[in-house]
Amino acid sequence: MRYKIEGTPMPVAICQLDAGESMITEKGSMSWMTPNMKMETTSNGGIGKALGRMFAGESAFQNRYTAERGEGIIACASSFPGTILPIEITPGKSIIAQKSSFLAGTEGVDLSIFFEKKMGSGFFGGEGFIMQKISGSGLVFLEIDGSVMEYDLEAGQQMVVDTGYLAMMDDTCTMDVASVKGAKNMIFGGEGLFNTVVTGPGKIVLQTMPINSVAGAIIPFIPQNR
Repeated sequence: MRYKIEGTPMPVAICQLDAGESMITEKGSMSWMTPNMKMETTSNGGIGKALGRMFAGESAFQNRYTAERGEGIIACASSFPGTILPIEITPGKSIIAQKSSFLAGTEGVDLSIFFEKKMGSGFFGGEGFIMQKISGSGLVFLEIDGSVMEYDLEAGQQMVVDTGYLAMMDDTCTMDVASVKGAKNMIFGGEGLFNTVVTGPGKIVLQTMPINSVAGAIIPFIPQNR
């Protein structure tokens, strides 16, 4: 499978598949394709995994597209201004991603529900008690809100991240929460009560324009019914 990512600020991943090759996409991700691409809706692992994906913010069912009678092309466009990030998944190298970030991937990539072991990380960290783990073998395309900033953390090295800015981390990283210190800072600082603390070793990917922050900035300008 060969691919290219084009366009800004609404990018698209254009994938060229050899005959017999397949891709798994999130529901509604396909933007255009050649006529020889066969579509099949699948639970991709059974009802258990389908329910797990649903709790992780993805669709319970996914679409499998297979190239028949020669090479085929399928394009998957981003649903929000930002970046499409391709990541190679290998056995023993899994990632933890934010909910609803999965756009598409090759067969062999497995999506499952991920619970942060420390309960406080889920309830107060802003990244969500439930995230998704992507494992297996293959290529995955993730939707990132805004631009991408990557950091490689050494063992024990930490990064403090505001709500929603953590897009992805290696599964070797851990995530916890820390309260903002000082009553004045908590009340008047405007940064919320808690931050997410990610500890290495591993790579983390931060996004510059979380969709929840954009929504919060727009709400005051939406006309209210009187």
